[in-house]
Amino acid sequence: MGKLIYDSSLTVDFDDRVIAHLQVVIGAKLRRGESFTFSWKDDGQLGDGRTSIWIHPAVPLVFKSFGGRPPAINRRWVEALMLSANSASGLQLLPEPAAEPSADGSAAALPG
Repeated sequence: MGKLIYDSSLTVDFDDRVIAHLQVVIGAKLRRGESFTFSWKDDGQLGDGRTSIWIHPAVPLVFKSFGGRPPAINRRWVEALMLSANSASGLQLLPEPAAEPSADGSAAALPG
């Protein structure tokens, strides 16, 4: 289980796989100096609410993974998350789609 730490004041637990994909998308947006909202459904133990944060290049953000190896990156998921991040509603945590099949029939993924 990984952690996203926002502005040293909010820590949210996400699966390491989710953290890896968020890091790709959020990192790309921040490299371009773009600000946006990021929203997700809260864990059931916290209620059935949603949380949204404002992502800005000046706000400290830490991606902490606890797994020993980085997961392979699903290109389709990155593209879906990026489309979401570029929308008026901002980045929404979407379910992972099936990976795009490669020429040999196996699931194609970007190296982690």
